[in-house]
Amino acid sequence: MPRIIVLHGPNLNLTGVREPEIYGAGTLADIDGELQRQGEALGIEVECFQSNHEGDLIDRIHEAGRCCDAIIINPGALTHYSFALQDALRAVGLPVVEVHMSNIYAREVWRRRSVIAPVASGQITGFGSQSYSLALTAASRLIERREAGGRPL
Repeated sequence: MPRIIVLHGPNLNLTGVREPEIYGAGTLADIDGELQRQGEALGIEVECFQSNHEGDLIDRIHEAGRCCDAIIINPGALTHYSFALQDALRAVGLPVVEVHMSNIYAREVWRRRSVIAPVASGQITGFGSQSYSLALTAASRLIERREAGGRPL
């Protein structure tokens, strides 16, 4: 069974509390539960992990390189400056889908730059918690294509 890890970066543990007008009222547990249900329907094992610590996220990326078929990542504010995350994602060589609940390109100027995008197969932003669901669908397609010997999208 294919396996996808979903990584949530700093402050995403406050989803549902922090700026609900931007990030929505649902909690991270709600998002993770929906991803688990969607994964079961797709025949994909979904593991979810949140950390406010860059090193913990890097360690999980390294582990994913040995046991997962794709990575979905919402790096939070690390999106804009963490070359260490970028290096880790590049090193493991898995398909990566970058996710943001808000449209980072419609917000503050500093949020409009992603250092993760160059190593991602794609980016989904601005659809609230549904961004994760769209990312899981995209990641499953990337895995199917890779298993079929096709080139990434």
